[in-house]
Amino acid sequence: MLAQPAQALTDLLLGLVVATLAVRLHRRGNISRPWQSAFGWTAAAALAGSVHHAVLVRWTRWGSFSWAVITVMIVIAVSYLLAGTVVEVLGSGHARTFWLLRSVGLVAYVVLAFTGHAGVASMMSCEGLTMTSVLVLWCWATYRHHPLGWPVLLAIAASGAAGATQALSPSVTHWIDLDPTSTYHLAQVVGMAVLYWALTRPRTGDALSGGRHTGEQGPAVQAG
Repeated sequence: MLAQPAQALTDLLLGLVVATLAVRLHRRGNISRPWQSAFGWTAAAALAGSVHHAVLVRWTRWGSFSWAVITVMIVIAVSYLLAGTVVEVLGSGHARTFWLLRSVGLVAYVVLAFTGHAGVASMMSCEGLTMTSVLVLWCWATYRHHPLGWPVLLAIAASGAAGATQALSPSVTHWIDLDPTSTYHLAQVVGMAVLYWALTRPRTGDALSGGRHTGEQGPAVQAG
């Protein structure tokens, strides 16, 4: 019997949907590799989360270990999301910019760790700084009329709204007979689907001179 049925099944659904989208991105052949990797690692984290909620959460030691592994997967996915953003918005020759932006969250976590606040919660909070960098880059791209600007911002908003559901009281989500975490999993399916739509929708052309080059794997990708 599943330890946490709703959370395990909704995480499984999220993982399967995102894995399908990752395969579809790969088959298109005109989507840069960081985006493919971001979807792949997100799918892997969700599928691992399904196992965590179904079985491993029964034991404190194994549950803590599995959650730490899932967190690392999420960090990698966020890294690729940032790499994809740098490639799309700035071009493929900006590995230094990628590392500068990526170091913001990592340095913040190192500082917390040295001050005795290491842990999964601290790491995820610091990853919010990286996501802020992603948001700022896409706001700038939208201002410059990048063809992916507003669609990706819409996807970020959808994912942000999904994340906000985790803070909801169970009394708010009981009407759909789900806990906040399970509700987040379902909402994130929508967020990832919107991001897939943003990346694959027809474009009228890049407004940025250093904009997207389809299928390129520039230095920023290797940095992720």
